[in-house]
Amino acid sequence: MTDTSQATIPQRYPFNAPVRLDLDARYAELREQPLVRVQLPYGEPAWLATRYADVKTVLGDPRFSRAASVGRDEPRNTPRQQETGILSMDPPEHTRLRRLVAKAFTARRVEELRPRTRAVADELVDGLLAAGPPADLVAHLATPLPIRVICELLGVPVSDQDKFHTWSEAIVSTTSLEPGLAQHYLDNLLAYMGALVARRRVEPADDLLSAMVRARDENADRLTEQEMVILAAGLLAAGHETTVTQIPNMVYVLLTTPGAWDTLRDRPELVPAAVEELMRFIPLGATAAFPRYATEDIELGGVLVRAGEPVVVNIAAANRDDTVFADADRLDLTREVNPHLGFGHGVHHCVGAQLARMELRVVLETLLDRAPGLRLAVPVEELTWKSGLLVRGLLAMPVAWGTGPGEDG
Repeated sequence: MTDTSQATIPQRYPFNAPVRLDLDARYAELREQPLVRVQLPYGEPAWLATRYADVKTVLGDPRFSRAASVGRDEPRNTPRQQETGILSMDPPEHTRLRRLVAKAFTARRVEELRPRTRAVADELVDGLLAAGPPADLVAHLATPLPIRVICELLGVPVSDQDKFHTWSEAIVSTTSLEPGLAQHYLDNLLAYMGALVARRRVEPADDLLSAMVRARDENADRLTEQEMVILAAGLLAAGHETTVTQIPNMVYVLLTTPGAWDTLRDRPELVPAAVEELMRFIPLGATAAFPRYATEDIELGGVLVRAGEPVVVNIAAANRDDTVFADADRLDLTREVNPHLGFGHGVHHCVGAQLARMELRVVLETLLDRAPGLRLAVPVEELTWKSGLLVRGLLAMPVAWGTGPGEDG
């Protein structure tokens, strides 16, 4: 075990600006060595974990704390430090809040939402087919579908989507918004959710927001007013932002990997496994975020992480660890054993993972059924990508389609 925390000069991190969905080759080199010291654009230096076992330990071992980041100059990609609510909590406080919303995202509840989600997908694909070709997959399908699903689940008027979708960028922005505007958007989002909470007190409904209001009003010890508003805003933002981004990412990979789209078109029963493989394969995160702090001296990957030192993880690098995934740099839609970390791990494992899985499966199934000849309508080099965000994704994705079963045009 080595102790190099004071002797090593931190490397600048991220190493390079993300390019499309390419994973920096340096991660493969880093997985061959212990943790490395890095310096994010803001905050104190940190350890970076890239190997699957190390990343899983940091995410799952309670000795690595998110709550300990509060009040620290935590490693981050943005000049501002913002309130991250439940993401900055450890058990038991974290458990108290998570239990209030977990029932809305159980496998059974998500399955109940599947028929409605498929109907929404069909309606949106109708619009996509009527608009083109070429038509923008992001505008016609990838953006509105997750928004409508999370709105119905939470009890948020979908007619307000343009407002809260814009404001939600403050949650995932690193440099895309200047700090003052990011705070303005965040304030607007919280004020909006506060107004909805007040409305649900007067007009309760069968939705998650009403259930949270009841929990708050029946037992204030379970949930403070501020916690409820921040939690609801976080669920609204996180409940659509990442899926909005991941839908075109997945379609892009399938259309640009030789034979991948054809394989799923010919074998649609592979869609569930394909979603898991795409979650593993796609480096959704543009950088590391949400550091964990060691609460005691801990040996990790042969390195001594001292109490009080932060560790950041790169999940995309861990998901390409060939000690866990055979031929890890290859997209394998038939991969049977796939313990990827695409939805995180440990107490902060994505509470909406089952909902995201269902939405992603429904979208792919609908496109394969309704537009089996789907293809990019422009060269890859002409596609426009988001920048300055915690996640990678396409700003627009013009697609076309040929004639085939169930297709128009």
